[in-house]
Amino acid sequence: MSLMEHGSVRPVTAVAWTSNSSTCPTYFTLISITEDGATANFTRSFAIKSGYYLCYSKDLKGGMVVSDIQLISDKDSIPHGYCFIAEHLEAKASVWKKKRVCVRMVPVGSVDTAVLDIKVTAKSKMMLQHYTYVGDVHGYVLWCRKGHFSNPTPQAKPRSVSLDLRQLSIDQPVAPLPLRPSNPPPPLPNNKLSQRRHSLHNKDTGDKSADGSIPGLTALDGVPFSLHPKFDIQANSTALQLNSHLNNIRIKSLQDIKNEYDYTFAVEESAAKRIRPSVPAEGVPSAQ
Repeated sequence: MSLMEHGSVRPVTAVAWTSNSSTCPTYFTLISITEDGATANFTRSFAIKSGYYLCYSKDLKGGMVVSDIQLISDKDSIPHGYCFIAEHLEAKASVWKKKRVCVRMVPVGSVDTAVLDIKVTAKSKMMLQHYTYVGDVHGYVLWCRKGHFSNPTPQAKPRSVSLDLRQLSIDQPVAPLPLRPSNPPPPLPNNKLSQRRHSLHNKDTGDKSADGSIPGLTALDGVPFSLHPKFDIQANSTALQLNSHLNNIRIKSLQDIKNEYDYTFAVEESAAKRIRPSVPAEGVPSAQ
């Protein structure tokens, strides 16, 4: 059995017109000779020597295949889903517009049958076996063969892995590094740092874990703490006056507070207990 019968043949992916082999696109096959041995040059007239050739491609990089080919006249509208073939011609060359070749392009994964081959014969009674007649155009007959095609399975491209395998080794585990604040506070002058901040710093140092890491970070970490100069005893010149005010503060006991602010509400209670005089009802004489 032939390759076409086994289905191991690539489908046609594009069809185009071209002036010659120099204007033929890359990966395209130019049909220069007909099946009966004539030159497949589609000339416009006998006076004009320059013509054009039919070419096709089987490059599957675009992901599209040709599922059908038709020839239509200039008076007919192009069928739905079809498009005219491309033209790769010289600057002053043109294609005969009385009959035009149109193809139907579909994604390669949407069909399992497509156009497998295209041939051209001279306008005669020659018949091509296993080929379908498409039509005659400018003295030539266009044939195509359809059938099942082989869709090559795409292979995954190898990717370069730049990961160091030594870091993935389980024989030599790496100890985790202790956490450190990303923005440590700027150092402050010694005369501006209060004694309370100094004591808190010593307390925080003693609360660190054994491995040297910080147990938890809060929003106040890294914020410098210092007293306002007005309340800083060491930096303020009025330290003696402030100390005298602090010494005059009297700390009262609970009994002193009760003796000074205790109130029994006795007057309010006696006023509430007073009996109001009764008012006699109208029409009833009072007792004499």
